Amino acid sequence: MDVTIYHNPRCSKSRLTLQLLQSKNCNPIVVEYLKTPPSAESLQKILDALGMKPRDLIRTGEPVYKSENLGNPDLADDVLIRKMIENPILIERPVVVSGDKAAIGRPPEQVLEIL
Repeated sequence: MDVTIYHNPRCSKSRLTLQLLQSKNCNPIVVEYLKTPPSAESLQKILDALGMKPRDLIRTGEPVYKSENLGNPDLADDVLIRKMIENPILIERPVVVSGDKAAIGRPPEQVLEIL
């Protein structure tokens, strides 16, 4: 089974989630999404697997969230997805994908449900 983690090595939750996966003998594909953001199509698949809308996956505490006025409720989903790709720091982390399932590693143990 292929498992992918969208990982930020500077994030403690992301590091803990990766360590947890490895401790379960899972060797995930590690995507450092700040360096290699997902495409719009990939991000939409992740959102579908999570059962979320783009707004649910956005980190609202990031300065770019405020500077780009992303709290505006009139912004369409495709606009929010484009902004997340342009500014991947906005994407909540870590996200683990396994097949057609996905989970956010907050807390890290939550990803075990999809393995």
